[in-house]
Amino acid sequence: MLYDCIIVGGGIAGLQAAIQLGRYEHKVLVLDAADGRSAICRSYRNVLGWPKGVDGQELRRTGRLQAERLGIQFMEMEAERAYQTEKGFLLSVKNGEGVTFSAKRLLLATGVKDRIPGFEELRPCMGKSVFICPDCDGYEARGERTLIIGSGKAGVNMALTLLYWTRDLIYIEHEPGGIGASELSRLEEHGISYIGQPVSRTIVEDTSIKGVVLMDGQQIESRKAFLAFGGNEVRSGLAVQLGAAVSENGHIEVDPRSKQTSVPYLWAAGDVTVHSEQLAIAMGDGSQAAIWIHKSLL
Repeated sequence: MLYDCIIVGGGIAGLQAAIQLGRYEHKVLVLDAADGRSAICRSYRNVLGWPKGVDGQELRRTGRLQAERLGIQFMEMEAERAYQTEKGFLLSVKNGEGVTFSAKRLLLATGVKDRIPGFEELRPCMGKSVFICPDCDGYEARGERTLIIGSGKAGVNMALTLLYWTRDLIYIEHEPGGIGASELSRLEEHGISYIGQPVSRTIVEDTSIKGVVLMDGQQIESRKAFLAFGGNEVRSGLAVQLGAAVSENGHIEVDPRSKQTSVPYLWAAGDVTVHSEQLAIAMGDGSQAAIWIHKSLL
């Protein structure tokens, strides 16, 4: 089957684009690896209409149902290779044993995968009491003791950013990241405690972090934590394969009006482009890209 459009990524941007394209009654397939940010965030609290927050998994579930009612097809597969053809694009999938999919248009909503080494026990806490985005969730730490668990300059920058919300900050450099005297001096200048040893285990109750135990046995209590390890994976590999322009940090460059990349009929939306880490912007990106994809199909 030749689809009108294939969307790679079933997160927020991909789902919103699918819904918009479904309302145009286009034939659309969404290929979703189901391992992006929206799959692990248990509460988005800075979005219009959900003052108490909305679970990313629930948003994905209801968004998929909404899209499916409009005729959108979904497959839980990871797209591995992309090729241009006379008719548009050809995609092969990981572990697909020769399975390929064809489309006239292609939208990459592949996002960014945060590097979070270990700490599986923190997954139920993500978006509830453990966070990765200070613009989204710095508000949740206001006035409270907050741990930054991370590595190197990424952790230092997170700690300094969170000073807007709280002065009671402890940076635990779980992974040695080569920070120097100047970074340590900045932390000390702002009264941010620094601990240069790994976390042995975290203390969690349901969706709430209660603290951590360090390798030397020391226990530190805290009800809020931010993770900042750096080295996040910008999932722009398919765009690179197709020859699209990407920035130095790996994000796909798009036209601000249409979200089309430098490759004709190839679009991108969401964090893989602007790295905004904002659900509302991802939704807007998805809708905007879908509208222009529709225009190009007329």
